[in-house]
Amino acid sequence: MKNIFVVIATLLVMSCSQTEPQYKKLSENAVILAFGDSLTYGTGATVGNSYPELLSKLSGHAVVNAGIPGEISEHGLRRLPALLDQHQPELLVLIHGANDILRKLPLDKARSNLAAMVTLAQQRQIQVLLLGVPSFNILFLNSAPFYNEVASTYHVPIDLDTLSDVISQSSLKSDQIHPNDAGYAVMAENIYQLLLKEGAL
Repeated sequence: MKNIFVVIATLLVMSCSQTEPQYKKLSENAVILAFGDSLTYGTGATVGNSYPELLSKLSGHAVVNAGIPGEISEHGLRRLPALLDQHQPELLVLIHGANDILRKLPLDKARSNLAAMVTLAQQRQIQVLLLGVPSFNILFLNSAPFYNEVASTYHVPIDLDTLSDVISQSSLKSDQIHPNDAGYAVMAENIYQLLLKEGAL
């Protein structure tokens, strides 16, 4: 009987530890930096409907849209430090690497670039949320494996499903790889809900 209570107590402790918030709550005037390529910029959206703009309305925080269409991760890594220093965000929402995947660039390099971006933020005490980009396989739209590897190594929350789900539904896309207004709304809502769940908001 004693052993049963020990097991139950252990399970309760484990369940509590798994639900602890990952983030510190953002301050009232916190800036969120949305960094990436066309998926961040809002290619395919009408004016005012990129995910950073929608996330700003949902969260009540200023969200800087630092997306550049067509950018590969190597160039993003060069661009990021100045933006982190300029805007001094409390949170970095990082969606990068899609163009590396589409151009069939070495994914080990994309992984190292993404890891370096996370490191740049963490060195500045900036919290990070990572979104996985699908590998654009014709049959399966799962996030490329290196996204989860980076998230696990650097202990940052990650959303592996949102972009895969959006890009797999024609009603949420403006073309083969970009969301439309409805798709960006799903992105913003899912990011917002994850930030709520993890304690940032």
